[in-house]
Amino acid sequence: MKRFGWHAALSALLLIAAPTMAASNIELEPIQAGPHTYYFQGASEMASQENKGFMSNAGFVVTSDGVLVFDTLGTPALGQAMIEAIGEITDQPIKRVIISHYHADHFYGLQAFKAVGAEVWAHTKGQSYLASEVAEQRLEQRREDLAPWVDETTELVRADRWLTFEDSDTLEFSMGDSEFVLYDVGGAHAPDDMMMYVPSDNILFAGDLYFTGRIPYVGDADSKVWLAAMDSMLSMDPEMVIPGHGAASRNTVEDMELTRSYLLFLREELGQAVEEMMDFEQAYKDIDWSEFKDQPAFDAANRINAYGQYLQMERESLENF
Repeated sequence: MKRFGWHAALSALLLIAAPTMAASNIELEPIQAGPHTYYFQGASEMASQENKGFMSNAGFVVTSDGVLVFDTLGTPALGQAMIEAIGEITDQPIKRVIISHYHADHFYGLQAFKAVGAEVWAHTKGQSYLASEVAEQRLEQRREDLAPWVDETTELVRADRWLTFEDSDTLEFSMGDSEFVLYDVGGAHAPDDMMMYVPSDNILFAGDLYFTGRIPYVGDADSKVWLAAMDSMLSMDPEMVIPGHGAASRNTVEDMELTRSYLLFLREELGQAVEEMMDFEQAYKDIDWSEFKDQPAFDAANRINAYGQYLQMERESLENF
């Protein structure tokens, strides 16, 4: 019994220490976006050994009652590097983490934050993803592609509080002297999408509702819902929008145009292919991709995006019968 307890304690210690040891090779520089708001900007490309999985954005807000974090990047080591960088800005403890959606590049850093006692909030629909085979398959794929940054100690961390939006598409809360608003935009990019607005700084954390400087990862997203969510984002009129990928934007209409035009292009071209009963392979070959082919992440993401939207347009065509 003693032997089992010793091994269990050692395993727990290694689990906590692993992100810290790996993070010693990673330094992150927070970018100040407002008086209380900062963010980290990843590379405009897909996750790779070269970028150590740092290809998405995350941020934090310093309040009088602790630090609130929005997303935790794509590896435990990056999560730990975030914690260290936050410690250079403030002595306030990290108390809460909001996860925009349960995609690997936005939440794999969570276990580092759990190790320092942060409470995790996420959309209730994220539970379905964590229980799926897809989540386990993605973790295995990342362990293979991003080792040692993602390895056998990396875990899929569940939220402490699952948020529901039964009566409204918003949820307001405060921490110390700061107010926050969460927006339910689930079903756009992912089933569990959330955005977070920081009224005191007039800054919106948009998650993956749009990407700047690269084509978005669309996958099997509902592009119709996504486009509608982008319209609602504009109606908020924030001074700055921090996207899930790419540089923060003060010219939201202009900067979201790449995402918008790409989604509209996918819908038009693949919707026409479905209407003409053309198979996907032929449709993909016939489409003129020249408008987007030179954008970062095109080679890695475009075919996946196109196939997902081909299936989406098939579903929409069946709904019209």
